[in-house]
Amino acid sequence: MNAFYNKKGIGDVLLLVKEQVGIDDRFVEQHGDFVQISKRESGEVVGINVLNASNYGTIDGEGAIDLTEELQTLLKKAAKENGQVIKLDLEQKPLFVVGYIDACEQHTNADKLSVCRVNIGDETVQIVCGAPNVKAGQKVVVAKVGAVMPSGMVIKEAKLRGEESYGMICSAKELGLQDAPSEKGILVLPEDSVVGSAFL
Repeated sequence: MNAFYNKKGIGDVLLLVKEQVGIDDRFVEQHGDFVQISKRESGEVVGINVLNASNYGTIDGEGAIDLTEELQTLLKKAAKENGQVIKLDLEQKPLFVVGYIDACEQHTNADKLSVCRVNIGDETVQIVCGAPNVKAGQKVVVAKVGAVMPSGMVIKEAKLRGEESYGMICSAKELGLQDAPSEKGILVLPEDSVVGSAFL
């Protein structure tokens, strides 16, 4: 679940995005300031927009923001005052987690890519990685599908040279960490890092 707010850029609108859905595949239901976006076929709610959001509470931050208790209270107030019920699970699970690379093999169709099997705590996922220093046995930072990088890029399921990839193994630079090395390479975490725990 990602929350966004940029008053200068798009106005006083709070955006909550669970999943990106194409224009032709979504159904938008608006009641006053409260908008819910769902998948046209299944009816599953994948996003909420609150117009005139500052009328319902205070929003701290700009760009990608944390779905705090205060923000959840704002959403509930906006829903109630516009006669709606929130049809979206507001629980925010960490999208940047510690992963353990169980296996790492060279991509069969790309010399500079590796296909990794990464344990992220509650599941093991396949991630295609282009870092020169990636190898099995490392503990790393994984940006899960749906995560928003400091650059604004949203991590999506992808297919790279024929191999499915469900997330990204991150470098310190990609994570926006201070004193990140300039050379290419993923951030390797200490051995005592707990697999599945939140990194950010």
